[in-house]
Amino acid sequence: MLLEKLRQCWLDRSGNFGIISAALAPILLVSAEGALDVASAYNTRVDMQGQLDAAMLAAAQKSGTTAQEIEARNFLGLDANEDKINETVGFRLTANADGSLTGDYERQVDNKFLRIIGLSNFTLDVSTTVAASPATAGGNGCIYALGNRSQAVLINSGANVKSEKCEVHVHSISNPAFIMNAGATIDTAKFCVKGTNFIRNGGTLTNLQTRCAAEADPFAGKLPEPSVPSTCTTSGTRDGQNITLQPGRHCGTTFNGSPTITFMPGLHIISGRMIINSGATVRAEGVTFYFPDVNSEIRANGGLTFTATAPTSGTYKDILMFEKTSDANNNRNTQQYIFNGSRGEILKGIIHLPNRDVTYNSTTNQTNNITLVVNTIIMNSANWKIEPYSGAGPAATSGLSNPRILR
Repeated sequence: MLLEKLRQCWLDRSGNFGIISAALAPILLVSAEGALDVASAYNTRVDMQGQLDAAMLAAAQKSGTTAQEIEARNFLGLDANEDKINETVGFRLTANADGSLTGDYERQVDNKFLRIIGLSNFTLDVSTTVAASPATAGGNGCIYALGNRSQAVLINSGANVKSEKCEVHVHSISNPAFIMNAGATIDTAKFCVKGTNFIRNGGTLTNLQTRCAAEADPFAGKLPEPSVPSTCTTSGTRDGQNITLQPGRHCGTTFNGSPTITFMPGLHIISGRMIINSGATVRAEGVTFYFPDVNSEIRANGGLTFTATAPTSGTYKDILMFEKTSDANNNRNTQQYIFNGSRGEILKGIIHLPNRDVTYNSTTNQTNNITLVVNTIIMNSANWKIEPYSGAGPAATSGLSNPRILR
């Protein structure tokens, strides 16, 4: 019926046609020219999405949400200090619980034609979420032997290392770069040796790669070295069955008997040698141990039960043990460091001892999650379950590595 009426009107030669045409003309004109406003808004929104994607990828490289937001705003040409600019532009950055970042970008664009019918502008909004892994300790690397020495890694009979993800990176190109003796098993995801010469007297060694691009020290120059107090919080000989140590500087300390020693959460600076006798139990949760020179160490005399985990926040986030590396003279004087928790050991965190020739004699009660950086390492008779530590310490605050757009 309606179609018939329209047909009649269209064919009507009377004045009805002129009246209808006059009535429809503004509507048709607004519709046609309004389509130009819609198309322009669509193209602007496409441009906004591209700009926001680039801004968020750049922001993800920065440290902390403040710097990230400033970087994104700079990319978008926005004032770094205002949520709105003339009430026409808005941007908000959100740090999500899973570590991703979301940026929401809003703009108002004026219409040229649709304002005739009261639609003066469109409000356009786009959103981008970027995600990436935090800056990591060289992928899945969990043991780094940096020294270019003969026998930079020595694996003795009875050494048993088991890991699904751990990668061992040996930098030595000397002859031999490493030695493995019979009766040992090293089962890791990768055993990467920069050199080509080695001695293998038997045993099981999985996933060996020679002439391999061994990954560099992931923490070189990145860990914050503390100022060493002039006074000592603890010093000399300590007696008792239960001993609690507060954060601070511990100077030449020896514990008699077989006590339970509890290090309270925080930074513990070990000056000189701390001697812990056989049979002792050490608990250090949320703790960072710092050695201000190569002659400082924790020396356990075997038979030790040792549980230590790094802080999960703060200045020394993820760092379990580290030493001074900013002094070239100190760095040239490498010294031995022995892990002797032979009754059981649980470690979690970054252990950065690039000036130490480490000997590992311990047995793990459960998997150690660590990233261990040393000069050289000797693995003696021990059962060692190890996986790479997922945290990356203060270096992680430099942003996200290889950020990608999720949506």
